Amino acid sequence: MTDQCHHNVPKTMSTQHPDNVNIPFFACSPLMGGEEEVLEAYYAYSHLNCSEQMWDCEGKEVDNFVIKKLLSKYESYFSQKQLGKDVFLTLRLPNPEVEQAEAKILIETLESIPRSFDVAKMFYGNDIPPIFEVILPMTTSYVSIDNIYQYYCDFVVGKQHKRLGGRDNTISDWIGEFRPERINVIPLFEDREGMLNSDEIVGRYIENKNLEYQRVFFARSDPAINYGNIGAVILNKVALMKMSELSENSGIPIYPIIGVGSAPFRGNLRPDNIERVISEYPGVHTFTIQSAFKYDYSPDLVREGVRKLEERTPGISQTVDMAISLEMFEKCSAEYHKRLVEMSAVINKVSGYIPGRRRRKLHIGLFGYSRNLGGLKLPRAITFTAACYSIGVPPEILGISALSDKDYDCLNDVYLNFESDLRDALKFVNPDSPYLPEKDFNFAEEYLGDFETDFEHKEATDNILWALSQNNMDESGSYILKAASKRNFLG
Repeated sequence: MTDQCHHNVPKTMSTQHPDNVNIPFFACSPLMGGEEEVLEAYYAYSHLNCSEQMWDCEGKEVDNFVIKKLLSKYESYFSQKQLGKDVFLTLRLPNPEVEQAEAKILIETLESIPRSFDVAKMFYGNDIPPIFEVILPMTTSYVSIDNIYQYYCDFVVGKQHKRLGGRDNTISDWIGEFRPERINVIPLFEDREGMLNSDEIVGRYIENKNLEYQRVFFARSDPAINYGNIGAVILNKVALMKMSELSENSGIPIYPIIGVGSAPFRGNLRPDNIERVISEYPGVHTFTIQSAFKYDYSPDLVREGVRKLEERTPGISQTVDMAISLEMFEKCSAEYHKRLVEMSAVINKVSGYIPGRRRRKLHIGLFGYSRNLGGLKLPRAITFTAACYSIGVPPEILGISALSDKDYDCLNDVYLNFESDLRDALKFVNPDSPYLPEKDFNFAEEYLGDFETDFEHKEATDNILWALSQNNMDESGSYILKAASKRNFLG
């Protein structure tokens, strides 16, 4: 890796998360896919000024020719901005340990990296690899990250030295050399165990590899659906603190990425809320820019938000008291799980009416609740969040009544924006919803005092609740969208 890449680690990563209400102007239908995602990557770089695009290689017909398409379609832009140096494309792989059906896609995706190198070399006339980093979702062990790294070195690039049929010519003599020689693997931690052990897992991985730096990705949405909003924030705080310690002890710079969406439940990163999120996660180097952020606000506001994120200087992650934080985690997530049991039937029912936004199934996620809750199945995080808001129950409040007065004070030291995030969520509560957990709502009212209510959102959810009570959800689609557009996010 050149020194150039090291100093240019991106601070914003555009992603393909389908949490948007509005359809982007360049999409032909509400379900984006295929060529439109190539155009979306170009739009994120050229119009929104994001420095990185995550390219999802799981759960869809994989487009392994994305580099070739970008360079041939948008020649004038990419001749000014070099892929791999000025702007970056990072592949998100399927995890073969979890997604057996997609396992071979991993191999095809890794094989596409040297081919993309050849295309870029012809275009730019230099040896800068356009793709040199990949993301491994649902990382749970050192071996799962190392397998990707070793497979690439030994089998994707390593095969060039082999000979065919005992002859003198090597494979690279026959079809050219394979580059880059190695890739960076970014572990994505999505569950409690992975996040709490992330320092040991990453520490073991970076040993003896002579890495210039390491990026580490922490999920914010899947932990929220698994453990509740408070639980997700606590896990992220502990994990970020551990990364900061690991970086100091190992001498290797570690650049954390956090996967935040626009709903408070999923991180509350919106173009008009940048400062608060930066202050919540000062040690994060890269923030994700998901679809609601990109398409549910005016382009000027989006660009301004991206500019603030790109121009900031990351600080140091906050130090939290592990014992106190994990005690609060256990309390809140246990209470949150009780709510899920009570609400899962209605959430599953409504989730069938939440409109899709991508032409594919995103990765399967960790069904943590089927372990914790005797086989309870729930939709993915975005659909789950949209379903909760559609029935007037912001998922941020689920289980918060487990906090004692002392916990509440401690929590505000750990989760700095707890009250303001809760206020943002409660704007969209429907006090008349039969599904609203009274204990949690009373707790929120008691601690926050007054909060704003969006009456148009309430009216839309009244209509959805009426349709539910009549068992006639077919009429609810327009109200689901109306409520979502008041929130500026689908889920």
